[in-house]
Amino acid sequence: MNTTPCANFDFVRYANAWEDADILVEALKPSAGKRILSIGAAGDNSLALLRDGATIVAVDISPAQLACVELRREAMRELEREDFLKFIGVLGGHTIAAENERHGIYENVCSRLSAKTQEFWDARRYAFESGFMHDGKFEGYFAYFRWVLLLVHGRRRVLELLEPRNKEERERFYAERWDCWRWRLLFHAFFGRFVMGRLGRDPEFFRQVQGSVASRILERARYALTELDTSKNPYLRYILTGNYCATALPYYLREENYERIRANVDNLQIVQGSVDEVARADSEGFDGFNLSDIFEYLTPLQCREVYAALLDCAKPKARLAYWNMLVPRECPEEFRERIVSRDDNAQTLFARDRAFFYSRFIIEEVV
Repeated sequence: MNTTPCANFDFVRYANAWEDADILVEALKPSAGKRILSIGAAGDNSLALLRDGATIVAVDISPAQLACVELRREAMRELEREDFLKFIGVLGGHTIAAENERHGIYENVCSRLSAKTQEFWDARRYAFESGFMHDGKFEGYFAYFRWVLLLVHGRRRVLELLEPRNKEERERFYAERWDCWRWRLLFHAFFGRFVMGRLGRDPEFFRQVQGSVASRILERARYALTELDTSKNPYLRYILTGNYCATALPYYLREENYERIRANVDNLQIVQGSVDEVARADSEGFDGFNLSDIFEYLTPLQCREVYAALLDCAKPKARLAYWNMLVPRECPEEFRERIVSRDDNAQTLFARDRAFFYSRFIIEEVV
């Protein structure tokens, strides 16, 4: 059965990972000797899983997404942390000097890339002008959102939202200064099925979705803006400002993690294909699975096909970690006796999830 969504995968859809690696790492507990099958996406979270020496097999059906993974891997192999942050676009800004430096770094790194990946990036050298982490369709979608947001909240108020506050202060700021009717109108328009499907995700990704999209995401946004520390949320900061900052970085870019990940970068393998195809072809077995939100896009029958393939290559006590956003998905009924649901652990971690689009985080452990 073909379990690949009928979407276009010829371009970079996500130039960053939009799932919280902090809770993913805690859920899967990767360590030396373990093998983890990980959705490649942009590479951020597959790299994060390397920190303690596990072997990570990054898989994706999109050659464009795997080009992001490979470029990150080879750049990290070559670059100290500050240079890596400049290259991907966290530091340096849009100055001519920064653009020239990024192009120079690419010239030094490109010889390490596979021929297919080098061809991909050679044709997209414009991505290095501001840093290739800004060059995804989803990142472009947020750029539109920031422009429209200025009609509701000016830049000063946006930066105020991101200042350190305690929970009571965040709730008061949200109620008194942020949650106006224009904010809710903008949110429902911009994060509705139509606009998000055309400017952000692919319309095909909404095939399994029922009901209001924007209302559910708005409630999660309210949670992130009041319950969680906005000053340390890298996903929120990128959405609202267009970049990360020193106090709000994804897991793999933080000073305490970068060198440890870099030391294990040879443990990252890259494979193109669907996750079930790679699982069926594997002969060693996996101790964990980072599945992003892939079940969102599949019919119930396709979910069963994928889940069966994963279980067949799962070692005892292997963990499956994945998110639901708009479509409720969990272990199919026919496989329930083969797994144990770790709901308590998942709910505890989900309460800290700073990538606030998702409605649920799921951890299931193979018996």
